[in-house]
Amino acid sequence: MNKTELVEYIAQSADISKASAARSLDAVLEAITETLKKGETVTLVGFGTFSVNERASRSGRNPRTGEVIQIESARLPKFKPGKVLKEVLNS
Repeated sequence: MNKTELVEYIAQSADISKASAARSLDAVLEAITETLKKGETVTLVGFGTFSVNERASRSGRNPRTGEVIQIESARLPKFKPGKVLKEVLNS
């Protein structure tokens, strides 16, 4: 499912226009993104938790040349599914 299909599903499910569904989805995604940028977590009870993981800098190798390179530290998004979501997927 892509974003367009998700907007159509939301519009149909909530009996609202596609434009309203798109604005709502964009607002939710923006709220999650801004919260993660601050280093905070977003918990949707039953669905899961979005958080940020810090990955330390490390040494790596260029596979073409074999040269040792330094890989910078990075902040990566992480999602941990909630209990209800896991149960639904495994039933």
